Amino acid sequence: MSAVTRPALPDPAPAGAGLLFLREEEIRLAQDLLFFAYRDFTNAADVILTELGLGRAHHRALHFIGGNPGITVSDLLGLLRITKQSLARVLSELVASGYVAQVQGHTDRRQRLLTLTAAGAALERRLFERQRDRLASAYRAAGGGAVDGFRRVMRAIMDDAARDYLDRHKPPPPG
Repeated sequence: MSAVTRPALPDPAPAGAGLLFLREEEIRLAQDLLFFAYRDFTNAADVILTELGLGRAHHRALHFIGGNPGITVSDLLGLLRITKQSLARVLSELVASGYVAQVQGHTDRRQRLLTLTAAGAALERRLFERQRDRLASAYRAAGGGAVDGFRRVMRAIMDDAARDYLDRHKPPPPG
């Protein structure tokens, strides 16, 4: 009995390759959506920052210092992924403006531990509220399933370090 010769099967396409949302035009649309959403999301806070002579790097520093009181300069540098020189400039401006306080580390005196002052916490809260309103409105319009999908997509875009940070510092969403 002779063996039946079958034609070789083509290499399988990557998972989901035939799905419409993975077509190039859909990916380009997703990029447009991310760019425009980022522009408008950050603009909600930019108005306040501009009034104070601050920028987005200051906002990111305030956000992460506020969420991690006592964070070291080194750890903040790792989160922000900016140069030491850029962070030094941002921190010196925030300290001089009275928004951030820094103290020596308790066990390692070379460390600088960062916290928000009362004025810094008030500013961070004001910036948060402007962006919170935009997000809450979008979440309400999209519905719960879309919010979960959004979280999944955003986490999948992030690198492992960002996902690890969120897993360590943010409680999982309810539900």
